[in-house]
Amino acid sequence: MLHQQVAATLSQKILVQKARLEERLHKIGLSEKAVQFDRKRRPYPPVRPKYSNPKNPAETWSGRGRLPRWLRPQLRGGRKLDDFLIDAPRNLTREKAYARAPTL
Repeated sequence: MLHQQVAATLSQKILVQKARLEERLHKIGLSEKAVQFDRKRRPYPPVRPKYSNPKNPAETWSGRGRLPRWLRPQLRGGRKLDDFLIDAPRNLTREKAYARAPTL
């Protein structure tokens, strides 16, 4: 009951504030420009997966966003994230792999 009252009050205040702002935009002559929001998000390149599930190599993760379901129990069990790297050999850690990489 209280939640509904608060939500109704807030939505009413938002509508009043929006009407005030639209009126101000109309006064300065920018009301038609304010309505047009054609701005599109820039396209992001696809992110390659960095980690894979050893039990099912089709399950991969890019390292962004939430941890996948297959990875959580593995990490809780004591394994390290580096154990699941796709490009690095399984017996090398990330630091060793970078140490072996040629420098420019």
